[in-house]
Amino acid sequence: MADHATPNLPARDFGATAAFYAKLGFTEDYRSDGWMILSRGSLKLEFFHHPDIDPFSSWFSCCLRLDDLAGTMALIEASGVPDARVGMPRYHPPRLEESGLTIAYLVDHDGTLLRLIQNP
Repeated sequence: MADHATPNLPARDFGATAAFYAKLGFTEDYRSDGWMILSRGSLKLEFFHHPDIDPFSSWFSCCLRLDDLAGTMALIEASGVPDARVGMPRYHPPRLEESGLTIAYLVDHDGTLLRLIQNP
């Protein structure tokens, strides 16, 4: 297996988190009282139980580098997540950034920001 990293993100409620990410194609690989691992293909997201997190002041974030950003966006749109600038959950559509990368943004129900970056 190649070296890799997985983000460790907060979740107030593992059931709600698993349900939100299931709509985006993730399945639950592991769950205990304090930890949960979700995967979609080679993507892994790990969550720690943080029932007291305030989604409106959360500073948690991660980058997901994707071969098929358009496919991921189709899942997000089909899941009912709104294209909005306030509220949670929400997304911002992909756009070509000054960096030369095409990036979309997803904020989950716990206030975590996921940068969705199209692989070159």
